[in-house]
Amino acid sequence: MSARGVKSQTKRILNRRARFDYELGEVKVVGIQLTGAETKSLRLGHGQLQGAYVTVKDNELWLVNATISPSSGVPITESGQTRSRKLLAKRNEISSLITQKKAGLTIVPIELLTTGRFIKLKIAMARGKKSWDKREVLKKRQQQRDIDREARN
Repeated sequence: MSARGVKSQTKRILNRRARFDYELGEVKVVGIQLTGAETKSLRLGHGQLQGAYVTVKDNELWLVNATISPSSGVPITESGQTRSRKLLAKRNEISSLITQKKAGLTIVPIELLTTGRFIKLKIAMARGKKSWDKREVLKKRQQQRDIDREARN
């Protein structure tokens, strides 16, 4: 039970496509600047990270294209659902991310963490996979399924 007597439920909001499209490297947890309605919607699990990415503007990190949908009793305008949101991190973390980004890596959001008092975002430094890498992963996955199927029979 939390301080207000309401049991907190964990809602996992994942970017499942990120592991398929990118080779993920170093993972960091950063804060995210939200409005009250956005916070309530995310705690109810009404968010989506598919197609979202992190960019750098004026030495600050911004989450772009993440969707937070309204739920019953929680109004969010149409333009407010996909607005850019500022990410909160320490200055030295931001500068290290900027140098890695200049080296050719991409900053990819992986998961929104809604447990605890604050809502956090897991981001990772990633390198994009080529299409043949993706085909290779699918082929290995299919081979493993076939092996598992034969082992059961």
